Amino acid sequence: MQKTHINLRILDFFCTFAGEMRKIILFIALCACVTTGCNRPSRVEQHRAEKHMRDSISLAEQERSLAYYQEQLEQLLPKADSLMTYFKYERNEKYQDHGFYVLTGWNSLRILVRDDGKELLLYREGKRIEETDRSLKGKELELVERAKHLQIVISDVKECEKRIARTSLEVQKYQKRLQKQ
Repeated sequence: MQKTHINLRILDFFCTFAGEMRKIILFIALCACVTTGCNRPSRVEQHRAEKHMRDSISLAEQERSLAYYQEQLEQLLPKADSLMTYFKYERNEKYQDHGFYVLTGWNSLRILVRDDGKELLLYREGKRIEETDRSLKGKELELVERAKHLQIVISDVKECEKRIARTSLEVQKYQKRLQKQ
């Protein structure tokens, strides 16, 4: 018991001594800095430099993303154009917010793909049917698959265009920030 008490007193002494030594070292460093005219950058300058570096990195990332999305769009547009040759675009601007790419004239089957790619509608003789309807056979199934493919491509094009718009705004934001700095 007494041995433990002595060890604790020795540990306490060294901790106090180390704390005092730390204060002395900091005081000596401060005196050296004051007398030699320490050339360290101020915190404000350092913060500005760090912010400039972060913005430069963010700008480079956004520019790389923008180039990627533009490349994706360039690959998607020819696919969309080739698929759209089978469809006719219809939209009544008075009543409809969105238009449809329509495929008609095949055994009373009418296929509509919404112009934002969010909807695929099938009609037979004026009645709505599902993609899995058993009455769809042969060529009709091929046309439905083509319409599904068009729907996916249109949706991808719209998403790519949204990402390009958002990323372009981010690029402009970082360019303005860097010009001000």
